[in-house]
Amino acid sequence: MNRSRSPLKDKPLRNPGQSVRRARLDIVFDQLMAPLLVTTVFVTWALIEWVRYWLPVATAPWLATAIALTGAGYLGFQVRRYWPQLVALQLAEDGEKAVGQYLEGLREKGYQVFHDIVTDEFNVDHVLIGPAGVFTIETKTRSKPIQGKAEIDFDGETLKVGGYTPDRDPIVQAQAQATWLKRLLAESTGKVVSVRPVVLFPGWYINDSRQNRRDLWVLEPKALPSWLANEKTVMAPDEIAMASQHLSRHIRFQERLLDQAS
Repeated sequence: MNRSRSPLKDKPLRNPGQSVRRARLDIVFDQLMAPLLVTTVFVTWALIEWVRYWLPVATAPWLATAIALTGAGYLGFQVRRYWPQLVALQLAEDGEKAVGQYLEGLREKGYQVFHDIVTDEFNVDHVLIGPAGVFTIETKTRSKPIQGKAEIDFDGETLKVGGYTPDRDPIVQAQAQATWLKRLLAESTGKVVSVRPVVLFPGWYINDSRQNRRDLWVLEPKALPSWLANEKTVMAPDEIAMASQHLSRHIRFQERLLDQAS
C-alpha cells in the first residue's frame, strides 16, 4: 500500500460564514433529507404502478399513490417549517462572506483578519488585529424594507433596526465577544489588550446619536476603513504578530475539538 500524508502542518483557518453554512446544512440533512428520500422512493413506486396500470398486468396503484402523497405532504410540512430558518441562514452566510471579503482588503493596511471563531458559547464572525488595536466584529445582515428608510438608530444603549428592537440584542453579543477575546489574549499572551466591539449592518444607514463613539462602533461596512484610519496606532508589528499567533493557535485547537466531536 502506498502510504502518504498531507503536506499541510495545520488545517486552513476558518472561512467567513462557515458556522452559519454548517447550521444550514444540518437542517437540510437532519430534517429534510430523510423525508425527501422516503418521498422519492414512494413517488417512484407510484409512478411505476401507474405505468403498469396502463399495461395488461394486474396492478393496484392506489395504495402506492396514497403512501406517496402522505410522504409528499410530510416533506412539504418539513420544508414549510424550516424554510424561514434556511432563508435567514443563507442571508447571514452571504452577509458574513461579503463582509469577510471586504475586510480582507485591510491586510494591506497592516491588519490580520480572522473569520468565524468558535467559542464554547458563541461564534465571533470576524476579528481584526492591527495598528489601531484589536476588534471583534459582529455582522448583522438584515433584509431591507421595500419602501421607507433602511435606518439603524443607536443611542449608546438601545439599538433599533427599522424602528424595531431586535429579538437578540447585537450590542450585548458584541460586548460579550470583545470581553471573551480580551480574556483569551490576556491568558495566552500575559498582556492585557484592549478589544473594541464592532457591529456591522451591510447596506443600512446608521444613525448614531452618541456624543462619544469610542467604546463600541455600529457601522455600515464601507465606513470601517475610515474609522480605523482615524484611530491612533496602539500596536506595534511585533505585538500584532504575537496576538495573531495566539489567536491562530486557539482557532486550530478548537477546530481539532470540533473534528473529534463530529
